[in-house]
Amino acid sequence: MMRTKHRFFIWQNAWLIVVLLAPGMNAWADDLSPAELIQNTTGELLTKIDQNRDEYNQDPQALKTLVRDDLLPLLDQEYSARLILGRHGRGLPQEKIAEFGEALSSALTDRYATGLLRFRGELQMEIMPSGPKDNERLTRVRTRVKLENGGAALVDYAFRKTDDGWKVFDVTIEGISYVMTFRNQLGPKVASQGIDQVTADLRAGKIEVVES
Repeated sequence: MMRTKHRFFIWQNAWLIVVLLAPGMNAWADDLSPAELIQNTTGELLTKIDQNRDEYNQDPQALKTLVRDDLLPLLDQEYSARLILGRHGRGLPQEKIAEFGEALSSALTDRYATGLLRFRGELQMEIMPSGPKDNERLTRVRTRVKLENGGAALVDYAFRKTDDGWKVFDVTIEGISYVMTFRNQLGPKVASQGIDQVTADLRAGKIEVVES
């Protein structure tokens, strides 16, 4: 079993890879497959971070703003939110689900944005062969990410084809899904406190989701 600190490291890296992909995916979504987008964009964006490292070290909020602006359009926030809410989202107005999804995505983005500053050069990531369940609407990009202890972990990115192009709706690390992890932790809170309170607490930074 992967040690907790190593899994946390990979959860951070997986989310940060999505952050790194965002600008390139928005620009090339009509031309490249999700696997090609992952392969082609990380190095270029890490170079840009290297070039502006001093600025972002001095002004972390500027980095968070940049990451939010670039990342959020890439994520299929409402679809992820519906999956995370599960039965607790049944009957809720669309705008409430959208607000919940945006609050969760923003909280995760802010949490991991400053971690970008520790990356220098290309990420140690290998694209694996596609699985048999891929189709024109849904696909999963399988990667192998090098750990700080010299080992490796499997990280899968689930993409969904929308009217606005390919969007990420789930990340699975060593078999543990981001959607399922957050469903198990946030679902009971929504059931007991209501979606408005949970959304407000996410925005205020009062909820910390533990990557199990």
